[in-house]
Amino acid sequence: MIDKICTFLTNRIRKEMPEIDDERAEVIFYGLQNIVGEIPKVFIMLAVAYILGIFWLSLFTFVALFIYKGASGGVHLKTHIGCILFTTGFYCIIPYISQFFVMPDLVKYIAIPLIWIFGMIMIKLYAPADTENVPILAKKDRRKKQIVSYISYTIGLIIALIIPYSTIANIIVIAYFVQTLTITRLAYRLTNSKYGYEVYGETSEQSA
Repeated sequence: MIDKICTFLTNRIRKEMPEIDDERAEVIFYGLQNIVGEIPKVFIMLAVAYILGIFWLSLFTFVALFIYKGASGGVHLKTHIGCILFTTGFYCIIPYISQFFVMPDLVKYIAIPLIWIFGMIMIKLYAPADTENVPILAKKDRRKKQIVSYISYTIGLIIALIIPYSTIANIIVIAYFVQTLTITRLAYRLTNSKYGYEVYGETSEQSA
């Protein structure tokens, strides 16, 4: 069903913009798959969160991570079912377990700076972590997303460091750390994924 919707939309776009070639149309198709595919995943995730009694915590996790996740990228599983399971697990398990422990101040003041350093290194090496289906090839676009990743990651962890609510702090720290893991080369190898810029090569001109 999702593929049919994306095929229809891609064909409509090509009809309006005949200059789009087959290779560009394929990129558009996979981009639409990611956008359209997100809608049922979000509803399923929120439904599970509601059943678990963590609806607002899951929604907070989704919103808090939105900018950093969008800028830094990360792996995409090969099937819609796999993506749904991963998304649901990510946005439900993290807020659920975050309710049950309080990070001592000493641990917080040591762990968060270490996680920040780790994240800065991973962002420098891999962000934005694109895929071969939805590559980010223009150097200017990649640089912008990397800068946004640096800024959003830093702001998120500063908030986690100073906020007095332990559950919220735990959610931010764990979610940002796990998201950072998804952009690493190890994560791509485990999911048999490839970075798009490595497949197609970077370009110097900005994407339209």
